[in-house]
Amino acid sequence: MHTDLAAAIENRRDDLIALTQALIRIPTLNPPGREYHTICQFIASRLEARGFAIEMIRARGTPGDSDTYPRWNVVARHEGATQGECVHFNSHIDVVEVGQGWTHEPFAGTLQDGRIYGRGACDMKGGLAASIIAVEAFIDTYPDYAGAIEISGTADEESGGYGGVAYLAERGYFDPQRVQHVIIPEPLNKDRICLGHRGGWWAEIETHGEIAHGSMPFLGDCAVRHMGAVLSEFEDKLFPAMALRRTDMPVVPDGARQSTMNINSIHGGQAEQNADFDGLPAHCVPDSCRIVIDRRFLLEEPLDQVRAEVTGLLETLKQTRPDFEYTLTEINSVLPSMTDRDAPIVQVVARAIEEVIGKPPDYVASPGTYDQKHIDRIGKLKNCIAYGPGILELAHKPDEYVGVDDMIDSAQVMAQSLVSLLTGKG
Repeated sequence: MHTDLAAAIENRRDDLIALTQALIRIPTLNPPGREYHTICQFIASRLEARGFAIEMIRARGTPGDSDTYPRWNVVARHEGATQGECVHFNSHIDVVEVGQGWTHEPFAGTLQDGRIYGRGACDMKGGLAASIIAVEAFIDTYPDYAGAIEISGTADEESGGYGGVAYLAERGYFDPQRVQHVIIPEPLNKDRICLGHRGGWWAEIETHGEIAHGSMPFLGDCAVRHMGAVLSEFEDKLFPAMALRRTDMPVVPDGARQSTMNINSIHGGQAEQNADFDGLPAHCVPDSCRIVIDRRFLLEEPLDQVRAEVTGLLETLKQTRPDFEYTLTEINSVLPSMTDRDAPIVQVVARAIEEVIGKPPDYVASPGTYDQKHIDRIGKLKNCIAYGPGILELAHKPDEYVGVDDMIDSAQVMAQSLVSLLTGKG
């Protein structure tokens, strides 16, 4: 590790803590997409003062974008002294709902025992802060570097990334002629390189019935019972079949090495009333029941097969179950993505991890998708990885935190990678 650069990062420890806390204290909840402009402007103001050229980009017309909740992104670019390649650090700015069970204030950014607590601390404002500190320290230590460095804060990763990285990729921001290396500081642990992720297929299934008086259900047709038959088919056939499939992708944790499916939600019959409603329900046979399924699939599974497996079970029920009718609506699909182990960014970050952490990295793939999918599929840029501080299993949990030492170490790895890529001194 280059000692001057290592010292420059360590000397910024207090700044790193304060920056992470400031980012956490901006409650960028998605949905619905709060405070996106606030956090983008915060990032822009800091980096503009360091000589970055700033672009504030609203993803108009993307899912969720409105005048109330506009989808804002920021891209900051710093040019080196001479021509060379561009390294881009991409972090999403949105965080998920808080949920129950917290013992720390979710948006306080509390520092305790070397950890910073808060929603988004791990996923992924700690990674964003570490990348900013790494880049600032590198520029100060190597002002004559060749090439360019970009830092982006992008919207909506937690809901598919269509108002963020996908929008930018469609407009050429990740064109391989413009950007050559991408690091996404997602929380995959400081000693691991994430090469990619599984695929995802989301769909809504609705079973149809006929409304009738609840005292005479034989005069109607219960859609909830039909959905029960669907769930039974899943339990008896689909889940056992998925459990037998294993991937060669290095997915973590081990349970995600197989195909999985989550029943995301179920709604049938009368709508839920507000908590303060104290009346009694009406007596009706439900004529509709809906579930949303979240199917995660492997590199070895074609998307058409994933779809056909579910529709095949539904069609069998239609042929064998009296009065069974359904509607299937696809919500979204994402193909798996994997970067080769011998890709330049993988090799460079691997050497940096060994120098900083003192051991070769583990190579993993993510159980869920993240914005690499858009950089790969839309941007056509394959030289992309996820690497950042934080423990993956803490993401979306109560009392989410990021370790300060882990952020320092990750910043060292990112900065050392910049030395190798932009100075030739690695």
